[in-house]
Order: sequence, then structure tokens, then C-alpha cells
Amino acid sequence: MAKKQDSFYFDNFVSCAEESCRAAKMLKETLGDFREELLEERLEQMHEIEHSGDAKKHEMLDRLSKEFIPPIEREDIVALSQNIDNVTDKVEDVMLRVYMNNVHEIEPDALAMADVVIRCCDAVRELLVEFREFKKSKKIKDLVIRINDFEEEADKLFMNSMRKLYAASEDPIRIIAWRDIYIYLERCADACEHVADVVESVIMKNS
Repeated sequence: MAKKQDSFYFDNFVSCAEESCRAAKMLKETLGDFREELLEERLEQMHEIEHSGDAKKHEMLDRLSKEFIPPIEREDIVALSQNIDNVTDKVEDVMLRVYMNNVHEIEPDALAMADVVIRCCDAVRELLVEFREFKKSKKIKDLVIRINDFEEEADKLFMNSMRKLYAASEDPIRIIAWRDIYIYLERCADACEHVADVVESVIMKNS
């Protein structure tokens, strides 16, 4: 579907989604092998990933500002680029909350939610690979449904984790800290679903 000169945009979408995948995997590795003494170093590494995603987004916007006829509407390119970037931002937000809330050990439910975030990000990347040929692809609908299913799974984990947190703990500091972290983990899945929503919207406009 894309002309050769238009492939830059579709390549950029995929490249930015790959940064989200890198961030999600780093988050899971950090939580799964949690060492407080390494947390600041891991935060720096996470910020480098987020910064790389930002740089790619700005490169796209700069190209778009000079483009005569982009492959899809300008506002759709901006919306999709911003939503992909938001996924990486939300993953970094989780790591920041772990650090700011002075967490000393990781709740098992957080690891389960991080696994869902990884699967969400991987599915978003796969969706964006298919998006470059969206008029021909037969996989896009199934990928959107898969991302929606992952988001619902994250919602269920969030509700169960919150209930367990309030039922099992009498420490208000722990409750406040983990409530915050669970909220941001769930927002990662929401951000992935928002990318899928924009892709669906673009396809509808161009069908």
C-alpha cells in the first residue's frame, strides 16, 4: 500500500513500538530480579529507552511538517505516533513509582501484570508491522482483538490485586505504594489498547 517514500512513517511506527517492547521487558527483568541497589541504574537505562522513543517521534514530526502529501492524514500520523510514545512513557512511569514509593520487595501480582504488559507491547508491534499494508492485511482484526483481550486480562488482574492488597495488608504505607504501582501497570495495557483504537480508526477512514 505504501509508496517507497512513505515507508519512513510505517517503519518509524514499528521502531517506536520496539522501544515500548524493550521498556516492558526491562521492567519485568527489574521486578523479577529486584535489587534496590541497582534500581537507580535501571531507571537511567529505562529513561534512555524512553528518550530514544521520543527522538524517533520528533524525527517523524519533523518529516511530517515538510511532507507535501503524507500516506495517511496528518492528524492520524500525529495521534498514532503520540499513542505509541505513551506506551513507553507509561512503562517508565511504573518503574518511577517503584523507586519513588521506596519499594523493598515486589508483589507477585505485579509480575503477572508485567507479563501482560509485555504481551500487549509485542502485539502492538505486530499490529504496526501489519499496518503498513493495512488494505491487504488479514491479520489486523485478530491483532486488535488480541490487544483488547490483553487489556481485559490486565483489568481483571488489577481488580484482584487491589482487593487482595486491601484484604491482606494492614500497613497503610504498603497499600498506598502498591495501589499506585498497580494503577500504572494497568495504564500500560490501556495505552496499548489506545494504539489499537487509532489503527482501527485510520483503517475505517481509508476503507
